[in-house]
Amino acid sequence: MSVINLKESEVQVREVRLGSITGFEGTAGQLVQCARSGSLKDSVRSFSQCMGCSSINAFCQLCMIQDAAVINHAPVGCAGDVFCFNFVYRVGQMERKLPPAIGRYFSTNIQEQDTIFGATQKLADTIRAVYQRVGPNAIFITTSCASGIIGDDVEGVANDLAAELGIPVVACFCEGFKSKIWTTGFDSAYHSIVRKIVKPPQKKSNKVNIINFWGSRIFDELLNPLGYEADYIVPFSTIAQLEHISEAAATIQICPTLGTYIGAALEQVYGVPEIKSPPAYGIAGTDQWLRELGRVLDRQTEIEEIIAKEHERVLPKLREYREKLQGKTAYLTAGAAHGHSLIAVLRELGMEVQGAAIFHHDPIYDSGDIASDALAHDVNTYGDVPNYNVCNKQAYELVNILNRVRPDIMIARHGGMTLWGAKLGIPTLLIGDEQFGFGYQGVLNYAERILETLDNKEFVTNLAKHSTMPYRKWWLEQNPFSFLRGDLDVGFY
Repeated sequence: MSVINLKESEVQVREVRLGSITGFEGTAGQLVQCARSGSLKDSVRSFSQCMGCSSINAFCQLCMIQDAAVINHAPVGCAGDVFCFNFVYRVGQMERKLPPAIGRYFSTNIQEQDTIFGATQKLADTIRAVYQRVGPNAIFITTSCASGIIGDDVEGVANDLAAELGIPVVACFCEGFKSKIWTTGFDSAYHSIVRKIVKPPQKKSNKVNIINFWGSRIFDELLNPLGYEADYIVPFSTIAQLEHISEAAATIQICPTLGTYIGAALEQVYGVPEIKSPPAYGIAGTDQWLRELGRVLDRQTEIEEIIAKEHERVLPKLREYREKLQGKTAYLTAGAAHGHSLIAVLRELGMEVQGAAIFHHDPIYDSGDIASDALAHDVNTYGDVPNYNVCNKQAYELVNILNRVRPDIMIARHGGMTLWGAKLGIPTLLIGDEQFGFGYQGVLNYAERILETLDNKEFVTNLAKHSTMPYRKWWLEQNPFSFLRGDLDVGFY
């Protein structure tokens, strides 16, 4: 179990804190065995095509707090994803039936002379201007490679301006060069929230924290009959809501990759119990998750009634889908915990999972409880998964593997990966709502969408005939892991 230290302004990166890796090739079972035995090592790539940035992932959480503003202390180019997140913010508002509003995002526009003389004054002036312009209830400052390298005292400026303006001004240290694990940015955002926004509990409430991205409100239907209220954080929360999440009855994570840090922080610092079972994907996984939820909320009888009722409703339909999908093959690419969850869904549907390209791997979560290990749950429940590749979005590896295994369908969580399957003529399914596959209904949801995708192959068939690949024959005939250097292993334990 990692120890949460809110006195520190920065959170430890996942490579150090959890022993997370971005390089592995083998089977899912081998990866689980290495992690459990303490022999897991990160294989270094001698060539890297692209990777995610932890700064962007910190921003993607903080920017959707409704009454806060975010200042990116960086060159203006680092704000390139602002337009994407503002689009997601607007779409999410519509789904949650919230008043339409644009996000409040700003950049200090660090320039060449600032890297020589420092940019702390520019940061202070920007904070004052943002406060005068939009009147937020809190201001978050996300750092960048540039501000980190020149050593700006962001924490000092934040503390001074918080005293001057009378609102929380919070430094979030998320420089991209510090970690190869893009999800370290989530930890940075949540560390800043728990450290500077969350208040000690005054009383316990009947609310349950739901750590999610921006998906649908599926937990209302489950929790309300149990006498609890779902409190969705962080997207679309207010500062006042976040101040009181320490008073919740429990914390649910839609994705442990996203919420491992804040779930553990709320439990260790404020005693809010975290639901440590893997997320509810697949029948077996949902059974296990619901029973853990019932234990924590003291609703075991009600939960057993829900399980029996849902089995009666779902299992006959599931058998029909299994008959239609039996023998179909799939390959998937996603973030770690969501990828593990998709493996469970596909195996429940009777499909053969030919492999997976997963963006990183956490051998443990911050709770330290092995019951949270979703990949181990997959292996123990459904058997091993071949061609299991841990890669930080290396498209050249993905294309090579897809060209070899040629699955009936490719499942992707992130839009930038879907075109590679389509260019090879492989039907590709992208699901943006991370809660689409959650629970018993989620298995049926995926079955329906997979069948629709398999029945409509004409587009990708024609696309493959008329599109070109940047990867030539010489690469497609090589070992896809030619650049994964096991001889340069760096061990994290």
